[in-house]
Amino acid sequence: MPIAVFAFLFGLSMDYEVFLLSRIREEYDISHDTDRAVVQGVARTGRLVSSAALILFLAFIALSRVPTVEVKILATALALGIIIDATIVRGVLAPTLVALLGPANWYFPARLRRRAPDPR
Repeated sequence: MPIAVFAFLFGLSMDYEVFLLSRIREEYDISHDTDRAVVQGVARTGRLVSSAALILFLAFIALSRVPTVEVKILATALALGIIIDATIVRGVLAPTLVALLGPANWYFPARLRRRAPDPR
């Protein structure tokens, strides 16, 4: 059961991460200031991530009302995982880590730059 919960949560939380980090990168490309990019990125994606997490949380809570114990356990674990991921991981830890790493977030080695297309 824990592996199934982790797999579901990993897949669902990647959407939040893509929304957040792509918006932060877009803001960084405009301002070239990491702190400003983090603030703007979180401000612009906060409602989207919170709404999506709330919808999934409520869906899993509704699913936890099923009489089957295995489904109750899975749905409750997913509901708690979504709320923890959206609030603590995507709302606090990811933006904090991007802000702390500063310019290191945007480092792209020269050797890879020659091989890979321009990421912008």
